[in-house]
Amino acid sequence: MPVSDQAFVTLATNDVYCQGALVLGQSLRNQRATRKLVVLITPQVSSLLRVILSKVFDEVIEVNLIDSADYIHLAFLKRPELGVTLTKLHCWTLTHYSKCVFLDADTLVLANIDELFDRTEFSAAPD
Repeated sequence: MPVSDQAFVTLATNDVYCQGALVLGQSLRNQRATRKLVVLITPQVSSLLRVILSKVFDEVIEVNLIDSADYIHLAFLKRPELGVTLTKLHCWTLTHYSKCVFLDADTLVLANIDELFDRTEFSAAPD
């Protein structure tokens, strides 16, 4: 039975990350997820990808990019793209949902994971 006040959420900050988000969204659909599928996008996502995302996700929500500006540590890690990971914090603004499960766009769902919504406490897994 569909649950409309809960959502799986992901983030796509550009067209390249949209590809992963589309695979994630379709994998959730393939596993018959019963919650809404939401993708947060930034202004850098093209019009074409927005249309394609709207065919897989129930909601496509544009958010502002949050950049950590921590260029020294990002250079040390050799992962400059991680500077915008704080943009995920926009998930907390989705107050029209009673509960959200955030999944990185490079996640592939191989079995139904609706039971994640049964947890009563805040839960997280390290990256």
